[in-house]
Amino acid sequence: MITNVNSENGYQNEGMGVADTSMSPLFQQVKTHIVQRIESGEWASESRIPSEKQLVEQFSISRSTAHRALRELTVEGYLVRVQGVGTFVAPRKPHFTLLEIRSIADEITRCGGTHSCDLHLLVEEKASLHLALEMELREGTPIFHSIMVHRNNGQPVQLADRYVNPVMAPNYLKQDFTRITPSEYLFQMGPLTEAEHTIKAVAPDEKTRNLLEMPQDEPCLVIHRRTWSNRIVATKALLIHPGSRFRPSGRFIPSSSMNPIVS
Repeated sequence: MITNVNSENGYQNEGMGVADTSMSPLFQQVKTHIVQRIESGEWASESRIPSEKQLVEQFSISRSTAHRALRELTVEGYLVRVQGVGTFVAPRKPHFTLLEIRSIADEITRCGGTHSCDLHLLVEEKASLHLALEMELREGTPIFHSIMVHRNNGQPVQLADRYVNPVMAPNYLKQDFTRITPSEYLFQMGPLTEAEHTIKAVAPDEKTRNLLEMPQDEPCLVIHRRTWSNRIVATKALLIHPGSRFRPSGRFIPSSSMNPIVS
C-alpha cells in the first residue's frame, strides 16, 4: 500500500511502495507498478487497465497523482487513452536494437508480431563518388542496391535502403528477400565486426510517406548505418521508421576506457 499524501509530488516514507521504491514520488511508483504489469505480460497489449478512480482507491492516492502517472505513460507510449471509453495498454512496438545488428524479422517476432516484406529494388549499380567514399571503394565500382519495406502485422515499420559490397556477399542479388532478410543473409556470409549509427528525426518526402503509408504530418526516425566485416565496409544502409511505430532501445556494457575507475 502506498502511504497517502496530499501532494502529487509527495514521497512515501513508510511501508512498501508499488515497486518497493519507498523514496520515489507517488506518481512514479504508480507508473512503475503499471509498467511492471505490462512488461510481465499480466496486462496484455490493447487490454483495458484500471481507471484513475480505481487507482485512487487501490493505492489511496490523490486523483492528480493517478492522472499524472497515466498521462506520462501515455506520452511515453505505454498506454492509449480513449475519451469516454478508458485507458488501454498500447499495441507493442518493435524495440529495434541500436547497439547490435539483428534481423528486423527477429525483432518483430520477439515483440509478438508477424514480419513480412515488400521488395521494391534489387539491382547492381556503379558506385557514385559520394557512395564510393563512404564504402571505401573506387568510384564506379559495382555495388548491390536494395530497397524494401518491412511490415509488422501488415503495417509498414521500416523502409530499408541498403548498399552491399559484393566482396562481402557476392550472391546478394540472387536471394529471395521475401523469405530471408538481408541481415539474416549477411550474417551467414561472415562476421560483422563493427557498426556505426547516426540517428536523425526528419520530415519524410512524399515517396517515403507513401511507401510507409504514413499520414501527412508524421515525422520519421532515420538511422544511417554502416557495418564492417573485419576491415571491409560491408554495408551502408538508410533505415527509415514512422515515428509512431518505432521505439529505439539498446543496452551495452561500457569498457574500462569508457567508464574509468577513479582511485
